[in-house]
Amino acid sequence: MMKINVLILVFVVLISLLVGSEGGQLTNNFYKHSCEEAETIVKKATEKHVANNPAVPARLLRMHFHDCFVRGCDGSILLNSTKKNAEKDAAPNRSLLGFDVIDDIKAQVEKKCPGVVSCADILALAARDSVSYAFKKSMWEVPTGRRDGKVSRMSEVQQNIPAPFFNFTQLKQSFATKGLSVHDLVVLSGGHTIGVGHCTAFNNRLYNFTGKGDQDPSLDKTYAKLLKTRCPPNDQNTTVPMDPSSALTFDSSYYGVVLEHKGLFTSDAALLTNKVARDTVQELVYQNDLFAEFALSMKKMGAVEVLTGTAGEIRNKCWAVNS
Repeated sequence: MMKINVLILVFVVLISLLVGSEGGQLTNNFYKHSCEEAETIVKKATEKHVANNPAVPARLLRMHFHDCFVRGCDGSILLNSTKKNAEKDAAPNRSLLGFDVIDDIKAQVEKKCPGVVSCADILALAARDSVSYAFKKSMWEVPTGRRDGKVSRMSEVQQNIPAPFFNFTQLKQSFATKGLSVHDLVVLSGGHTIGVGHCTAFNNRLYNFTGKGDQDPSLDKTYAKLLKTRCPPNDQNTTVPMDPSSALTFDSSYYGVVLEHKGLFTSDAALLTNKVARDTVQELVYQNDLFAEFALSMKKMGAVEVLTGTAGEIRNKCWAVNS
């Protein structure tokens, strides 16, 4: 009987190893022995950039999100293409900023530990550290051990990144394909509390919502009138804050904005069209609740389809695969 129990235990352990845990082999302080100062270098370099430009947190958070939704969190968003057909060349990514920040951080890490720390990990850490800068503490855990992808295709972006004009059904499906729940969807939408949106991403709500020259009835009329003064029809360049009350401050005010029907995108307004999502929006108005839940959802998103072990590579420069 004892032998049978031992065999069962061994079988369970083997199965657990084969199945693995979410995020593969990501662990806290992965570089403890190979590059002990890695996370400190990333943190200090990131904080220097944020001190010089308070827009950096929104830029890196958005970049990390866009990276994870296409091929997983593998740093493929960072790759350049001489043919202009990489992920960063796709329409949803052309407005991404902060590549220079990641390149600078990578260069500083390489000076200390060449060929050890992945660009995928640097982006995940820098996104966290940039947002955390104002709080003087880490706002969420970032297990490390990601490896860098070798493929970056423009054609894969549109089908994977949730668009600002998505309705709730489309948003739910987009997140579900990445193993993320409706709860994660609402929580991660809170990233819209910092940063700006281009007029092109919501102009249809102002001028042609159903193709009849009409305005989105779910958008607050007074706010829509204000937006029209900033975004004339066909405006390609102007940006406006996604959270008009605190575009540079990471807080829970975004959810109050959504409840007031002043969310900038169709995807923001969509959160009120589903009961579970709407209830979550109402809960996250409370800042402490947001911070706790955001930490969990960011950790979960940061583990989406990661490359670990011997998969991928450790790039020498974040914008190019190793030759």
